[in-house]
Amino acid sequence: MSLLSVENLVVRYGQLTALRGVSLSVEEGETLFVTGPNGAGKSTLLKAIAGVVAPAEGTIRLGGAEITGNTPETTARLGFSMVPEGRQVFAELTIEENLWLGAGMRGNRAEALRDLEHLYEVFPMLQERRHAPAGLLSGGQQQMLVIARALMTAPRLVAIDEPSLGLAPLIIDQVYQLLLRLRSERGLTLLIVEQSSTRALMTGGRMALLRSGRIVLEGACDALDGEALERAYFGYDAPQEAAPR
Repeated sequence: MSLLSVENLVVRYGQLTALRGVSLSVEEGETLFVTGPNGAGKSTLLKAIAGVVAPAEGTIRLGGAEITGNTPETTARLGFSMVPEGRQVFAELTIEENLWLGAGMRGNRAEALRDLEHLYEVFPMLQERRHAPAGLLSGGQQQMLVIARALMTAPRLVAIDEPSLGLAPLIIDQVYQLLLRLRSERGLTLLIVEQSSTRALMTGGRMALLRSGRIVLEGACDALDGEALERAYFGYDAPQEAAPR
């Protein structure tokens, strides 16, 4: 049984259709990249899974339990944590206060403290500056903070929306190295929205390419044909359709 299963998902914003019958699955322990051009519906897919937007049609299951239309809080309690696009730290709170916000739904403070100590080992910069306001961090440091904050919820599946957005290439490499380390050490499953299909190919795992609200190509990153990927990404053979991001 897949950890996450999405079947025939349709999402509309008024008269605009953002997702058009999207189906995909994520197996426990794997990394699935959802990639595609602007307006493909990538962020909408994550928001629908998280419960931020309500699907018009389709079914979403997490660990076998249907979560279609659940509130974000209910979905989070089942083990889903999302890192939104644009990082969204609480700038006036300290780094450590931001991290403890991620543990707000957990009943066992001792376990949460152990997770915090482990994350400080993975992100030593956060420990060194744990009493500093989060708003003073650089973009790359803020990205690391929101990833760590998401992990403080003790998730089974972490969804990350555009982790490389606005970051320098060296910082992007560091972010992905840390994500893969955390996947290995904590047994995480990763669902990553990434506009750059090249980054997905470099990282490995599996890829689902969205265009105009539909999955037009899917497969293991190391098995995808470069020419087919380019044609799917730019839609050389497809009719042009507009879909909001």
